[in-house]
Amino acid sequence: MHEIVTAALVRAGRVLLVHRSPNRHAYPDVWDLPGGHIEPGETELAALAREMHEELGVQIATVSAIHLCRLGAGHGEESVRFSAWLVDEWKGTPANAAPDEHDEIRWFRPEEVPPLAHERMGPALVEAMRNTRA
Repeated sequence: MHEIVTAALVRAGRVLLVHRSPNRHAYPDVWDLPGGHIEPGETELAALAREMHEELGVQIATVSAIHLCRLGAGHGEESVRFSAWLVDEWKGTPANAAPDEHDEIRWFRPEEVPPLAHERMGPALVEAMRNTRA
């Protein structure tokens, strides 16, 4: 099973999403939360911090991370478990530090959030954004 962590960076009522490059093998040409694989021996929060630094060039405050949801997809060796987190504290200005993975990053208000790569993630994200008012 592959384990993936993703983060919803939320500020001023908006969430930062990444647009997956059209040439990606998995989920090409869709909006998604930034994130990636948990490496062996890594905790979810350690992986989240590493991925946000690698993909967006920011250092998140893991103490601000609030668990959003956990989703499963696929079967057998192709199964994936996603763990999504809301994060509202970080240092640095988010930028596309992984242009081979994403061709765009953009801030969205809850009512503007497009369909995400994992359709069940979008409603959970929008509801959490409205409830936390981050």
